[in-house]
Amino acid sequence: MKGNLIDIAVGFVMGAAFKQVVTSFTGGIVSPLIGLIFKADFKQLKWIVKEGTLNDAGETVNQVAVLYGEFLTNVIDFIIVAFVMFMIVKGVNATKKKETPKPEAPKGPSQEELLAQIRDLLIKQK
Repeated sequence: MKGNLIDIAVGFVMGAAFKQVVTSFTGGIVSPLIGLIFKADFKQLKWIVKEGTLNDAGETVNQVAVLYGEFLTNVIDFIIVAFVMFMIVKGVNATKKKETPKPEAPKGPSQEELLAQIRDLLIKQK
């Protein structure tokens, strides 16, 4: 199946829009449900490596933390997008015409054998 540049552009735009839908789904539905398990906002989960200090505005500064909640949310986004793309490709491949097998070569003597027989017959006639 051959495509053209417009097909690729439409696919790219649809993929970007679908990514936004999946991100919204993960952030609005999946993360809160998983957050219930951890008793925290899933995207805000982090492992604090080094405690920071509070500044005058009450903000934590100089804190070193691994933001694994955001990473896991992005992994879930990727898995959902990859699964849907896999299903689309599988569906497109199922709708393709199956290739008909090439017919087998005719059985019998090959071209060289036939030419040899003709040669032999011509020699006998002389």
